[in-house]
Amino acid sequence: MTNKLIQRLFPFLAWLPISPLVLRADLVAGITGALVLVPKAMAYSQLAGLPLQFGLYTALVPAVIGAMWGSSRQLATGPVAILSLMTAAAVAPLAAPGSAEYIGLALLLTLMAGCIQLGLGLVKLGNAVNFVSHPVILGFMNAAALIIGMSQLDMLLGIPKGRSDFFLMDVWEMLGYLHLAHLPTLAMSAFTVVLLLGVKRIRFLSKSGVLVVVGITTLTSMLVGFEHNATSQISDVATPVVREMLDKHSATTRRMEAINSRIATLSAELRQAENEKDSRSIAELRFRISLLEIDSQAAEKDNRSGIRNIRGIYFVRTLPEVGQPQLYQLDAAPANIKTDGRLWRIKRISQGQVHISGGGEVVGAVPRGLPAFQLPDISINGVLQLMSAALVVALVAFMESISMAKAMAATTKQRIDPNQELIGQGLANISGSFFQAYPASGSFTGSAINLQAGAKTGLAMVFNGFFIAITLLFLTPYIYHLPKAVLAVIIAFAVASLITPKAFQHVWKASRADGFIAIATFVITMLAAPHLDKGVIIGALLAIGHILYRTMAPRVAILGRHEDGSFRDIKNHPYLVISTKVVAIRFDGALFFANVAHFQDAVLEVVADHPEIKYLLVVGDAISFIDSSGEEMLHNIVTQLQQAGIEVVFSGLKRQVLDVLRATGLYSFIGGEQNIFATENQALNSIYSRLGEGENACVIPPPKTKPVALGMRFE
Repeated sequence: MTNKLIQRLFPFLAWLPISPLVLRADLVAGITGALVLVPKAMAYSQLAGLPLQFGLYTALVPAVIGAMWGSSRQLATGPVAILSLMTAAAVAPLAAPGSAEYIGLALLLTLMAGCIQLGLGLVKLGNAVNFVSHPVILGFMNAAALIIGMSQLDMLLGIPKGRSDFFLMDVWEMLGYLHLAHLPTLAMSAFTVVLLLGVKRIRFLSKSGVLVVVGITTLTSMLVGFEHNATSQISDVATPVVREMLDKHSATTRRMEAINSRIATLSAELRQAENEKDSRSIAELRFRISLLEIDSQAAEKDNRSGIRNIRGIYFVRTLPEVGQPQLYQLDAAPANIKTDGRLWRIKRISQGQVHISGGGEVVGAVPRGLPAFQLPDISINGVLQLMSAALVVALVAFMESISMAKAMAATTKQRIDPNQELIGQGLANISGSFFQAYPASGSFTGSAINLQAGAKTGLAMVFNGFFIAITLLFLTPYIYHLPKAVLAVIIAFAVASLITPKAFQHVWKASRADGFIAIATFVITMLAAPHLDKGVIIGALLAIGHILYRTMAPRVAILGRHEDGSFRDIKNHPYLVISTKVVAIRFDGALFFANVAHFQDAVLEVVADHPEIKYLLVVGDAISFIDSSGEEMLHNIVTQLQQAGIEVVFSGLKRQVLDVLRATGLYSFIGGEQNIFATENQALNSIYSRLGEGENACVIPPPKTKPVALGMRFE
């Protein structure tokens, strides 16, 4: 096995030997990055709808594997805001956030995205990401950043927000409860903003400022009793309408559990029937399971709608003077009752119990310990439901990674291999899915910190992962009182830099079509939220469609002689002189099946507009390729025009085009060297020699008034 193959299989061996100075630099960079990453990883996990420890899991295994098998030595792989939101958007319609089913689907999404990335890397399709153009990414990133910011409003204000297939409507409905904003939560959010802005101004705290803010706010939350939870029975709800809603929700939940239990039993029977190859039983069991799955999905939909309405209800709670405290809907409470002075809302309902909150939300107990090895739950149904989302997640993750890697390579002078980076990111996500990580990618913030802190090799991310492991093993009990509002502020600060309205203006100035694609992608992503994959897919299709349109209708220009002797488009320079007997046209594009009809129509239009024409000069400098359809069309055009008494002359044809003409015999049919020239000047000199006239004798004098353009410029 050669050294080159060994380094291909184990690219991290290129770090060796590591000097003490490099080791020290990587250690400092790893610790510095981890100090920032710990709170952000938990925040992003909240954004993904997963328990907070999953953010730390994603910052552990994928970070180490991505560094070891990627091509960039400074790229920091881990949880990022965009992928966290995309994970929630993909999985939330299929399962309740935080549930075991939700976690299983998130891990499956990670595995699928990793497999797609690894597959693209192995077959060397790293450039396939270019199908998603810059305008599409611009529109998507800005829309996603706004969606991320708005998705945290409920945490920032302490107002419940429902989940549906129309994110903007959820936000609008939530704003209807603005007058019921939880003031302590709002105060904690404002306090966190002030702290974050303050620590940024202190130089020695600037890099670890987020961790300092987390420590201060966690201590403050614990001292003031920010969290305030309680448990009641459904029977303690004194408002009949609300109690009926809770009873219905509880009954639907029990029915779902019974249906799912029955599905599990029938699935076991189905596996046995498949082993016994009993076709009749297999068909019957599959039919019964399908019916039960339909019932389960309908019940789940009802439950989601119900809990969405329930979470929008606020309660007052009577003092526990006599018996169990009663809950009254805020607008339906009797005037003479004594309450504890708090506004309560329902967090969840389980087994007839109502878990309520009358204070701010904190992260609560985070399980201590490293992630256990666990195979993702792979099912055909899950794979089919997540396929489009996995493809978009894989592409977006790679684009974020490779763009950051290339930006850093400009500073470090390191060569970046897109295919190796795809392999590294794919292995990072595949291995992460076995250790309870959701989709990860190269992080802009983490990578920038790595670079600024002086990281020399990917060993910095190994040290980073080691610090994350210490946090999981020993430090999780200390973050119980961390307010979720603090994490929401951290997320909002992190994505603020992704909102770049001036970039839209810049793209619009460069190309109106690209500007339209960027704006369309932005609007579609906003309207399609939470289904973010639709925005990227439709944006990419618009970009590809635009390119196909331009390829099918390249620019065709009629040329005139400029005073400096050059030939230019008369549409842009309408006062240029043109000949009555000789017309020169330039075709700006490859000549193949998609645009042969366009070229043929252009030529025939030129002939129709110039009835005295004797020679048609085709300037082919820009024709870089010709296929069999193009060759056949040229043969037909030359034949038609020769029959009409018009000679077709070519100039500037590239070698690859000439090779095709020679191979098919068209070169000789056109006239060989008599009608095919290296430059347009040589071609015109030959044409005018054959006409027996001087050049000035066969041109139209410059018109005194601005002529109407001949319409031969096609964009």
